[in-house]
Amino acid sequence: MRMLVHTFPAFLLLALPVAALAAGGFTLTSPDIRDGGTISMAQVFNGFSCKGQDISPALHWSGAPAGTQSFAVTIYDPDAPTGSGWWHWVVFNIPANVTGLPAGAGDAHAHTLPAGAVQARSDFGFSNYGGPCPPVGDAPHHYHVTVYALKVAKLPLDAAASGAMAGFYLHFNTLAEAHLVGLYGRSK
Repeated sequence: MRMLVHTFPAFLLLALPVAALAAGGFTLTSPDIRDGGTISMAQVFNGFSCKGQDISPALHWSGAPAGTQSFAVTIYDPDAPTGSGWWHWVVFNIPANVTGLPAGAGDAHAHTLPAGAVQARSDFGFSNYGGPCPPVGDAPHHYHVTVYALKVAKLPLDAAASGAMAGFYLHFNTLAEAHLVGLYGRSK
């Protein structure tokens, strides 16, 4: 039996810990969604037989890497029975000097997003926050809240962009990501 051994250039091995340290200092917290905890009715969608308050969560981030020129925030449910998940909130072009969003910033009529920030179209079909509303009887869904530190000041998108299109641009422009996951399910 022959054993194939792969070798890596030494400079790549040295670069890995530095990249891990740079990304490791970027954190996301929320007073409204505890990582691994159940999402409250304040954040749950109001519609499709869900009776929440549909308030976007307050978010705070810190430790963005050097070179960050803007931020983006997404809330995504990979457990949605669609074959492609469900985008609940997509916000981008958040200025680099901003370190959080207040509760309710996802309300299209509140005007509490930082100047220049854009809310893209959620899978509900509108350009603002839409909270969790999984089908009755499903196991609790996982709602991935992510803040992205971006290497560009603006993404070339507008409010009509889909979550998938925004995700494409985020993939190519992200310096670091910070995450938390909230859970929500309905028994009736």
